Amino acid sequence: MTRNLFIGGLLCLTVTCAALLSFIWTPESVEAMNIAGRLKAPNAQNWLGTDHFGRDLLSMIMVGAQTSLAVALVAVGIGMGLGVPLGLTAAARAGGWLDELISRGNDLIFAFPSLVIAILITAVLGAGAVNAIIAIGIFNIPVFARLTRGAALSLWQREFILAAQVAGKSHARISVEHILPNVTNLLIVQGTIQFSLGILAEAGLSYVGLGAQPPIPSWGRMLADAQTMVALAPHVAIVPGMAIVLTVLGLNLLGDGLRDYLDPRLKVMRT
Repeated sequence: MTRNLFIGGLLCLTVTCAALLSFIWTPESVEAMNIAGRLKAPNAQNWLGTDHFGRDLLSMIMVGAQTSLAVALVAVGIGMGLGVPLGLTAAARAGGWLDELISRGNDLIFAFPSLVIAILITAVLGAGAVNAIIAIGIFNIPVFARLTRGAALSLWQREFILAAQVAGKSHARISVEHILPNVTNLLIVQGTIQFSLGILAEAGLSYVGLGAQPPIPSWGRMLADAQTMVALAPHVAIVPGMAIVLTVLGLNLLGDGLRDYLDPRLKVMRT
């Protein structure tokens, strides 16, 4: 196990456990306000301090992890669930009109920054976690479609694929039985990268008011609420900011570690 894989896995496991634990327990209720105890620095009772409403920041971070992880996970699932079949189809019909249609559709989406597309979609559909998932998921589709197509194209010329064609297998069956298992490692690594980008996108949408809406806690909205109080109580901004940074860092390290671990060429070098 590489160092990146260990550290990334540990960070991701910590955030995931905090999110799961918040379903049954948090130090305090995230809806409980205590105006008299607002903007308290970290102390024995409130380990990460309190916000401008007197709510416990540790509890807010734990529950906010639910939102960030759920939005990013479902968005990546949408991108992978639709993008991978499109990529396999495009590779199987390389050079044909279907391949051209899928490729030009990918180029069209890639022509615009992902966050701009997400803001546009949520502005049209309305603010909320569900619409944020749709917006982020739509951008993930061409990412996985292009990756799958590129990886699959190199496999279609391999001997075992030609043997499957000679055996009379259809393009669809070859794609599922032979191509997909050989690109799974790449998809797993890309999935962790898109997961981290999804968390950043969700935080960005929540920051501008287009993500999860109150009373659902969100790391991005916690940052937005804290921006006018940085000089007075810097911990209110530092806490959610560090939650985002450590989660994204953990996912990137995990993806890098998985790439090193799953890449057969690197396995040979290590031996």
